Amino acid sequence: MAQRSEILTVYAAGVVQGIALVTFPAAGAVFTSPTAYGLSSTEYGGMFVPQAIMAVVASLAGAGLRNRLGTKRIYLLGLFANLLAMTLLVVSRFVMSEHALAYGFLLVATTGMGIGFGFTVPAINTFAAAFFPQTVDRAVLGLNALLGVGTALAPVFIALFLGLGIWWGLPVLVGVLIIALLLFSLGQPLNEGGPSGTSGKIKIPGRFWVFAMFALLYGVCETMNGNWAALYLGSHFGASASLASLALTLFWAMVTAGRILFAVIERWLPERWVCRLLPLVVAAALLASACAPKTSPILGILTFALAGLGCSALLPLTISFGQKELTTIAASVAGGLIAFYQLGYGLAAFGVGPLQAWAGLDLSAIYGGTAVVALALAALSFVITQKSPSTVPFSNDTPNLLTKEKL
Repeated sequence: MAQRSEILTVYAAGVVQGIALVTFPAAGAVFTSPTAYGLSSTEYGGMFVPQAIMAVVASLAGAGLRNRLGTKRIYLLGLFANLLAMTLLVVSRFVMSEHALAYGFLLVATTGMGIGFGFTVPAINTFAAAFFPQTVDRAVLGLNALLGVGTALAPVFIALFLGLGIWWGLPVLVGVLIIALLLFSLGQPLNEGGPSGTSGKIKIPGRFWVFAMFALLYGVCETMNGNWAALYLGSHFGASASLASLALTLFWAMVTAGRILFAVIERWLPERWVCRLLPLVVAAALLASACAPKTSPILGILTFALAGLGCSALLPLTISFGQKELTTIAASVAGGLIAFYQLGYGLAAFGVGPLQAWAGLDLSAIYGGTAVVALALAALSFVITQKSPSTVPFSNDTPNLLTKEKL
């Protein structure tokens, strides 16, 4: 049985990882400010390409490395990579006047963030499930809710530090938290128990690619809100940095709240219908963002809150449905879908810059165009829920599908 200190360590890691993950997009206004880094939209989006690539690589490689190194070492490596990312981000502020050098530091920093995300998140989900084998659903839900709390806290902290004139206080704070977590984790057993994994070639069913496409399209929709909200509020609505941070905070807060809400009301609203309805909410939020008057920044902020609700349960449901249906590769479904989600993340994080520079589109037009992606997601939701086990009537023995998310 897990010690209380082990449980505390893993759940604290969820919060810290959430804050670290959103540190870079939360500081988007700093990166694009002419008086700071002065990055163009293309350069800003390009920052996240190495993060997406390395998150894909790390999440796919993690299972094999776990067999040789153990989950605890993978977890510790992830924390070290996160710490490296925060350190390089702080160092980059000292060379802001050297544009190319500063940008190089930022690219290496986001590379470290991708590795940290890809190693740490699957590891802490593994620990949470192993610590509470009788209540796995509740344990994983709690962990991912705390991860969501961390993502919502990052914009709050950046607004606070911006008010103090020390935006770099956020990566310093995160770095200190990671060091404390590392020191505490080293003294914990953190033994997940059970088999370490499987080996050999796996035949991928054709249906997997339907789930993979859903995860990719979802990644595009989430990233348009999670990475570009602050910049959109500033450029389109002329909102202050504090208001822009509020939009990002509300988005991630609603992502977290939605996960809990739909888990609670599953008796009245089956998961398959949640999966079918939420993409329409995302599409409506994106269209509202595109059409909101420039003189109404508050309305713009509310559209991002709505988008957070729409995004909330989609990825965990996709992973849950995939694990239940694709039983022959159930152990590999989560990692594969997370990889495709990260591909969508990379496309949206980088693609906005070229669309602005080469196609002459502004962010409002791009948000409107992304609504089409959300509508495609809505159509695809009917395909992935055709054979979903969520059609089984609820009983006390039926697992809560919303809590299977590995992010």
